[in-house]
Amino acid sequence: MPITREAVLEALGGVAMPGRGGSIVDADVVRALTIEGDRVRFVIEVDPAEGPKLEPMRAEAEAVVAALPGVAGVSALLTAHGPAPKAAPPALKIGRHATPQAGPAPVPGVRHILAIASGKGGVGKSTVAANLAVALARAGRRTGLLDADIYGPSQPRMMGVNQRPKSPDGKTILPLHNHGVTIMSIGLMLKEGEAVVWRGPMLMGALQQMMGQVAWGELDVLIVDLPPGTGDVQLTLSQRYPITGAIIVSTPQDVALLDARKALDMFEKTKVPVLGIIENMSTYVCPNCGHEAHLFGHGGARAEAGRLGIPFLGEIPLDIAIRLSGDAGSPIAAAEPGGAQAAAFAAVAARLIEGGIV
Repeated sequence: MPITREAVLEALGGVAMPGRGGSIVDADVVRALTIEGDRVRFVIEVDPAEGPKLEPMRAEAEAVVAALPGVAGVSALLTAHGPAPKAAPPALKIGRHATPQAGPAPVPGVRHILAIASGKGGVGKSTVAANLAVALARAGRRTGLLDADIYGPSQPRMMGVNQRPKSPDGKTILPLHNHGVTIMSIGLMLKEGEAVVWRGPMLMGALQQMMGQVAWGELDVLIVDLPPGTGDVQLTLSQRYPITGAIIVSTPQDVALLDARKALDMFEKTKVPVLGIIENMSTYVCPNCGHEAHLFGHGGARAEAGRLGIPFLGEIPLDIAIRLSGDAGSPIAAAEPGGAQAAAFAAVAARLIEGGIV
């Protein structure tokens, strides 16, 4: 009578699997069962840590099969395979030379792109960008925030995110989320305190990657926090993507407005509509006595907007609560209930929504 696979497994079904209950067949540890004439071979695969103490179980399995009619020899091996090695995650690297592109290309899923710009640093452009993104999200708009300030990324701190973005395939970048906003920043790809030492082509390539490789999903608006000035990143964004419009951030004093005019001129030359000017650090109200002081002057951005015939979008006060909330990773616009500072950003968001811009 020939030996059958079913008969061998039935015999092994009487061998208990230590520590699990049931048999070694129930535990699905019998492997490579072969029958060659009157010879039977099989492997019992177990956890490496348990291998030595399971030798009696192996001997029992060998014996029950040897007792079957027609079996002249049995070879039962105990193998201890560890878990299969995990595949290395795909390499994800930001920073390469820009790739050729024929004209402006849309960002998949993104309806509107708003560039937040300033002619000079130190006017609070990134603070305005973060709070405006949160204010738009709180107003019901699906909002993304791209920190394109490659040399000085500050959005991870202000938006309260610090995890490194993941990639399922080494190409697609999965953004982070907080305060209802989808977030990506070059700062999330670097070690804390690590400097970006890149020439122009690398900057343009990094911007291309963050615009085109990030899985932004369906967004009503993507806020792009630009670096100060009128350099490579601004030109790349203007020339390679369909920008809905730019918002200029300035403080009231003349020296800031001089640089704001340069930013306005750049967008005019690149044919990007300027949606308006925001005056940041517009006024300071003493929390103790209520006295209002204009430390940097007042109304300069409003007057400049009127002179140029572009919208004035609002005034943002100079207030320590705005600074503290940004340092803490929770923009003041996310405050519940919002105070006067949050209301200032909500008012700008409302103007953009009512104007049909986002």
